[in-house]
Amino acid sequence: MSEQNNLTLLSFVIPCYRSENTIETVVNEIRATVAGKNAEQKECTLDSEIVQVNDCSPDGVWKKIKMLAKEDPKIKGICFAKNFGQHSALMGGYAEAHGDYVISLDDDGQTPASETFKLVEKLEEGFDVVYGYYEHSAQHLFRRFGSYVNKKMAEAIIGQPTTLKTTSFFIMKKFIVKEIVQYPNPFPYISGLIFRTTKNLGNVAVSHRHRLEGTSGYTVRGLISLWVNGFTAFSVKPLRAATFLGILCAIIGFASGLYVIYEKLTVAAAPVGYASLLATLLFVGGMIMFLLGLIGEYVGRVYICINQAPQYVIRERV
Repeated sequence: MSEQNNLTLLSFVIPCYRSENTIETVVNEIRATVAGKNAEQKECTLDSEIVQVNDCSPDGVWKKIKMLAKEDPKIKGICFAKNFGQHSALMGGYAEAHGDYVISLDDDGQTPASETFKLVEKLEEGFDVVYGYYEHSAQHLFRRFGSYVNKKMAEAIIGQPTTLKTTSFFIMKKFIVKEIVQYPNPFPYISGLIFRTTKNLGNVAVSHRHRLEGTSGYTVRGLISLWVNGFTAFSVKPLRAATFLGILCAIIGFASGLYVIYEKLTVAAAPVGYASLLATLLFVGGMIMFLLGLIGEYVGRVYICINQAPQYVIRERV
């Protein structure tokens, strides 16, 4: 509970990008939801703040955020100097949030702010973090496939529980947020930070809507970049997998060599196979380049961290 007025303070953190025409609808839904809950309880036990982070959006969303902040003192806004990505935007918002519970949601209306208290009630059962999950997703088939691949990779590499379904609509207790914002390096990955902080995670079913306007800001390239970031920033398992892959290739190569010698000794007219030799060289060469690239990804991230590249840069606050 918050010390002042004995209220539970809810902090809503919203990364904003190309949402000039949708962010006000999302904010109004949040305010109506909190007001409705207080009216339902017939006493004011809840307070809220809304932190909107403009991730250097090319539209007029920052003007809209400033207008909303001017009208309501419970609304905060920060504007990044350049586009740092959704996860950096969340980190910037968490640093500004002071709530007992911190809720993350999207700026396009797909995440149901009206169902916030489903997450709150589940959290108060004793969980540290609760994710809303969608029984019926409104995403396109490609995005659903991408989410499935991401889940399986997260389970294998960064320790996501197999029973947990993650989305961009989730709630955390204050101590989790305090721990997360201590991460100083570039390329933050929120799920990775959560999974290394606590295993006390919950799920609750919520509805999934279609966007109020526009399309996803994530391209195929952006999604792949996000996956690589998450899995190389918070786990060395890809390097271990590369080691086993190298050993496997060596074993296959050694076994192939023994087979060639055996065939030459037992079959006098055994032909010399240039095609198989070329295929082997291409396979081994490709694997070497892949493993070097993977190692280079880790080395590059170490180099960038040593140079203290910023996680985000704030141009303006309101």
